[in-house]
Amino acid sequence: MAERSRRTVRDLRRTNRAAVLRRIYFDGPLSRQELGPLTALSSGSVSNVVTDLLGVGLLEEAGSVESDGGRPRTLLRVAPGAGSLIGVDVGETRVRVELFDLALTEIARAERPLDDAGHDVDRVVRHVLDGLADVLDRAAPDAAPDAAPPAAPPAGPLVGIGVGVPGIVDHGTPGGTVVHGQTVGWDAVPLEELLRRGLRAELPGLPPDVPLLLDNGARTMGQAEMWFGAGRGARDAVVALIGSGVGACVVADGVPYGGATSSAGEWGHTVLDLRGRRCRCGARGCLEAYVGAGAVLERWREAGGAPRGADEESALAALLADDGGTAAAVLEETAEYLGAGIADLVNLFNPERIVLGGWAGLLLGPRLLPVVRSTAAAYALRHPAARTTIELGMLGPDAVTVGAATLPLRRFLDEGGRKEGHPREALSVVPGSVRHRA
Repeated sequence: MAERSRRTVRDLRRTNRAAVLRRIYFDGPLSRQELGPLTALSSGSVSNVVTDLLGVGLLEEAGSVESDGGRPRTLLRVAPGAGSLIGVDVGETRVRVELFDLALTEIARAERPLDDAGHDVDRVVRHVLDGLADVLDRAAPDAAPDAAPPAAPPAGPLVGIGVGVPGIVDHGTPGGTVVHGQTVGWDAVPLEELLRRGLRAELPGLPPDVPLLLDNGARTMGQAEMWFGAGRGARDAVVALIGSGVGACVVADGVPYGGATSSAGEWGHTVLDLRGRRCRCGARGCLEAYVGAGAVLERWREAGGAPRGADEESALAALLADDGGTAAAVLEETAEYLGAGIADLVNLFNPERIVLGGWAGLLLGPRLLPVVRSTAAAYALRHPAARTTIELGMLGPDAVTVGAATLPLRRFLDEGGRKEGHPREALSVVPGSVRHRA
């Protein structure tokens, strides 16, 4: 009975800490007086929690504001340097790793290109591990001041690592998260196990239980845009990622929808034409086969265009800069296909907001958006279409990486800044001196 009571008190404290921490993180700086109504906690509970969080360095004072007839009220914010987060984007042409502070300000980054061999699993794991070691070493307190690129400022204790990947992410496998990436040739790849094995072997300075969380890249981007970008304030939204591949994060009543096996949001593989173009997934007529970056460039080439550039991004920029009739026709057709696909989202999910992101979506969006909106309105049911806005993402091409970092950040906030039953420091290690040296 005593053990049960201790668990109850511990759970209550964690819940109260999480409520205060989340409210200050998303809406701060806030005063103690403001926190009571916002968290539904008593003034005594707020005072206890704030004292606790200040004591472990998770909160810091951020100035003061005048009060009506009383003493100035001290404002509180989450201390950016109290922890650090790593986001990894396993993209289509490169692996990007970024180290952030708790305010998601970038501290260090590393990139590794993916060459023509594509998404070979061993190569991807190697790039992720090398990128992790690089950003942690560059942010070390004793990093060389003449390092190239310049050494980053020291980072706080590592809260966790988030990884955004292409394909369907299965969290229900006993051995760890498994990825099914049909378009990149991944069939039940045990990516979490492979990464953890690599971390133990090559980054022994990291604790064995450091949070390592994986999710679909479109879903991580969706969480980032909903928290900090164009989706902020919406309860029902779809955040679409358009690159070489096409995906979406469907948010219903503020919660990302995963479906029975976490595969919801594979919007790029909804069918527009039963006998249409062959998609990378092997089927015909998928939306991705018409609006994905590679597919757009292929249609331009077939129409007599001359894509040029070292990669898809530069070739797509050349298409947008071409003032010829062929390029204009391809772009017009792309906008119509994209508008028809968005109409399907409107009819299926009735979102209040649709956000277009991804590197290709952000590149094409300013040019195509007027036609996309008019086409979506023409194909969607009038009532829901009139109540849906279509906007561009606000977080730029790093949105997947930022979103990946929100995976451990979300867990950290939900746990009130620490693991159940353990001090905050049990979650973390000071970055630096973590690379295995033979």
